[in-house]
Amino acid sequence: MLQSTWLSIQATWLPLNSRKNLKRNLPETWKRTRVEERKEKGTRKKREYVPQKRSGGYAVLLTLYRHTQMPGSKGFMFRNELQSEAQPLCDKSFTVPDLGSKYTAWSSVSTLIQKELMVKTHNPARYSLTDQGLALAERLDSEETGMTKERVEQKSEEENSQDGPDVVDLTLEKEEDDEEQEEKESWSSKSSERPATALSVNQARGLLSESDAKGKSQTSETGRTAKGWHLPPGSYDIVLCVDFIETTGGSSGRKQELAKELQRNGVTFDIRKLNVGDFLWVAREKVTPVPGQLRPPVGKELVLDYIIERKRMDDLCGSIIDGRFREQKFRLKRCGLRKPIYLVEECGSAAAHLSLPESTLQQAIVNTQVVDGFFVKRVQDVKESAAYLTIMTRYLQKLYQNCTLFCHSRELEGDREDETEQTANLSCSLMAFTEFNYGAVKNKCQTVREVFARQLMQISGVSGDKAAAVLEHYSTVSSLLQAYDQCSNETEKEKLLSSIKYGKLKRNLGPALSRTIYQLYCTHGPLS
Repeated sequence: MLQSTWLSIQATWLPLNSRKNLKRNLPETWKRTRVEERKEKGTRKKREYVPQKRSGGYAVLLTLYRHTQMPGSKGFMFRNELQSEAQPLCDKSFTVPDLGSKYTAWSSVSTLIQKELMVKTHNPARYSLTDQGLALAERLDSEETGMTKERVEQKSEEENSQDGPDVVDLTLEKEEDDEEQEEKESWSSKSSERPATALSVNQARGLLSESDAKGKSQTSETGRTAKGWHLPPGSYDIVLCVDFIETTGGSSGRKQELAKELQRNGVTFDIRKLNVGDFLWVAREKVTPVPGQLRPPVGKELVLDYIIERKRMDDLCGSIIDGRFREQKFRLKRCGLRKPIYLVEECGSAAAHLSLPESTLQQAIVNTQVVDGFFVKRVQDVKESAAYLTIMTRYLQKLYQNCTLFCHSRELEGDREDETEQTANLSCSLMAFTEFNYGAVKNKCQTVREVFARQLMQISGVSGDKAAAVLEHYSTVSSLLQAYDQCSNETEKEKLLSSIKYGKLKRNLGPALSRTIYQLYCTHGPLS
């Protein structure tokens, strides 16, 4: 249309030859202009991706940024802890999709990774911010804190405008004329639109205290302070956690009986995957449902110092034969909880038909209590196991009812107080459940030190305590081989580890075991 109009206009005053040239060259001119427009569109700067406020991506970016600002931060977060920390900053649930939808707030993480704002590494997955994501999150955090300050100021202005008797006007003299009275009323009506110039002393104190409280709440949300967060008395419930293996698979009737017995006893319990142990207790934060959300936000959880490994006699026999029994005891000792318990269920007459003699099983139970230092509770059947779990749950509820629970990292193991001091101070330092459960993952990526320990424990006669004692002197195979190379003769090499102390009694490792370890790592032919 535009082309035909242009030709009709030019035709009125151009000569014939010029008209022909115009018709011939005009399509090429139009093509050139269109190509140039496309190039200009291609060179335009792409719009920066900024997640919508209170969305999943917004909450994840803010949470990762605030976590990096914490002292001693690891620089990454795992999925469970990231979801629980980010949930208060998001309107949608990170775990449960809305009605009619299959997507949760966690679905936005793939967009953040695609936009190169965050990266996902390792297995189990670790999430961290890129440089671009860190800059965006920092900007979002500054906007969030700025808006919070504006809300505080606006709230204080509204309170000042509402509290008429407390406002003292020092600029106007008190007269009884109607005109001045109207001026005062108009001035007071406008005071809600601007900051009040004169406040009473009580209001000023209230504003300061309120702003301080807001600031403290912000620091507790973001930085958490160096000591970490805590749960005051009355703000948490003691909940029994049951490993899902104890309620599914195998003899389903027997396993379902345990859950039914706990329900009959009125015990609050939660079935979940535990990477070590069969039962433990957590202090779960009490949370209130949020209007507009299908489920209440996920409360923080701290693991109490009690963990139970349950063994039937037939299971104990099988675990001794395949080596799981020693490994489980070693992992229970290293899990970070100071009160491990073995719950042993008798099989009655069935114990006489097992692969190992009953005396061997009884000796293994005694060694677990005397040598390894575990508390052993022996029961007859599933009902007695449920009864013991019920009694323990009520005992722990009473024990911790007046305690303030502080979250501490597993890396700061030496900073924990003794249990007697904690009880006297009515405070306890406990691990977060997410950190505990990840630290107990059986098949996670292992360090050279951990692999060396597992190698040593495969040698007959090397327990967890003995392996740990060797690791204190030689943390890797390479360091041990270097020590052997520095020895002058074979006898000195064979006795290199004999004087290493292990266990509570500080006994020597012994020449026989020292010679076996030396032969394993330094002999090329068959062992003697």
